[in-house]
Amino acid sequence: MSVFFQSKAAVTEASVLKALSRVQDPDLNRDIVSLGFIKNLKIRKGQVAFDVELTTPACPVKEQLKKECEDQVRAVPGVASVEVKMTANVRASSQGGQRISMPSVRNLIAVASGKGGVGKSTVTVNLAFALAQTGAKVGLLDADIYGPSIPLMLGLNERPDATDDRVSPLVRNGVKVMSIGFLIPDDQPVVWRGPMVHGALTQFLTQVDWGELDYLLIDMPPGTGDAQLTISQNAPLAGAIIVTTPQAVSVADARKGLMMFQNVKVPILGIVENMAGPIFGSGGGEAFAQQVGVPFLGRLPLDGQVVESGDTGKPVVMDHPGSAVSVEFTRMAGEVASALSILQAGAGGAFKPLSMDWQ
Repeated sequence: MSVFFQSKAAVTEASVLKALSRVQDPDLNRDIVSLGFIKNLKIRKGQVAFDVELTTPACPVKEQLKKECEDQVRAVPGVASVEVKMTANVRASSQGGQRISMPSVRNLIAVASGKGGVGKSTVTVNLAFALAQTGAKVGLLDADIYGPSIPLMLGLNERPDATDDRVSPLVRNGVKVMSIGFLIPDDQPVVWRGPMVHGALTQFLTQVDWGELDYLLIDMPPGTGDAQLTISQNAPLAGAIIVTTPQAVSVADARKGLMMFQNVKVPILGIVENMAGPIFGSGGGEAFAQQVGVPFLGRLPLDGQVVESGDTGKPVVMDHPGSAVSVEFTRMAGEVASALSILQAGAGGAFKPLSMDWQ
């Protein structure tokens, strides 16, 4: 019995932390103890409990890290049981130097393309809802003033409430949403010059009551005009995602969009190849990513379920969560969240200054 009690007494905070220091975060390339991930460590009669606070609830290796923590602590002499709770605290990106400050929004992500018709809005919507499904606080801004499509894709047609100079976004499945489409009739075109577009987008960023958000995804209009410059030069963007279809004409325009973000020093989180398959081919987006030295987030097929879900106001990740394309959207969302965590930790990053030889 004396040996038994000595064994129990050997379980100390130091021995547990030493064991956990063998667990590495594969994205940040550091152990989880030095990263400060271990919280609320409690030890009582050989029973060990603690939280692992990740940098995002969308961490793609969350379950792997949990198992490694359990295995390492169980191997400590005297440990009778291990209880690991996985939590998350999304870090905020730097907001210095921009004209617009949004301290309650931790990460603004622009989703852009060089041309229309590549499914950029579909990608934005499904990434937003995939992030929200992990428990993250997510917002979605439709910045396409001339051709807003988010209201239709989410089945939202109410008018937002407004009090004084603040507007409350609409909410769908926990995601806060704002679009010019909520404020004008469906059949009324927006015939505005640049200054009016600039003013509207600035109001959407500063006068919408977004509240506390981990991620605000911005569905950018196609091209590199006034709206894109307003957001990329003034908003505190944490990074940008470029969407393209595989064919050369789409990739050529995507290069221009990517170059715009490079010029204003916005990190490129990755490139998405959308609508791959027999009609548009495959591989163009991946080759583009390799050529310019940025991450390739993945390839999405031209899928009938995605089209149907968008037309009926139900994002495919919500309507068909077990489908192959929904699983891919969820994986991509995790990759985006991981890329942001890497940038914020200063452990390298997804942004790499591009050489000019491909222009």
